[in-house]
Amino acid sequence: MTTLLICLFIAALLPYLSKLAVVYAIKKEGRYDNHHPRQQQAGLTGLGARAVAAHQNSFEALLVFSTAVLAALATQHTATVNQYLAIAFIVARLAYHAIYLLNWSTLRSTIWFVGWLCSISILWNCIP
Repeated sequence: MTTLLICLFIAALLPYLSKLAVVYAIKKEGRYDNHHPRQQQAGLTGLGARAVAAHQNSFEALLVFSTAVLAALATQHTATVNQYLAIAFIVARLAYHAIYLLNWSTLRSTIWFVGWLCSISILWNCIP
């Protein structure tokens, strides 16, 4: 159970950690517009645009993963396999961000699928 909670904690931090690349891209172009940050982010191109997309995708992935982990905890399906799947999800998401920034689109999509499959597998394992 501790492994699942640690992975959930890390997954909850990933959207905010991925924002660091967005801030870097914005500072590279000038200064941060705190009055219209989303408008400023929408104008980013290249690395900055990919950083924004990876940041936004983190929230989407977090929704599915957190649902899966909470379902595993609620149904007491905290077996080793679900712990390994949660760790694999975190590794996949970390790789996803790096690969997204590097603009390797096919590998990025494959890694995204691996992370998604980990979340869905945890949910599947909760079905009696």
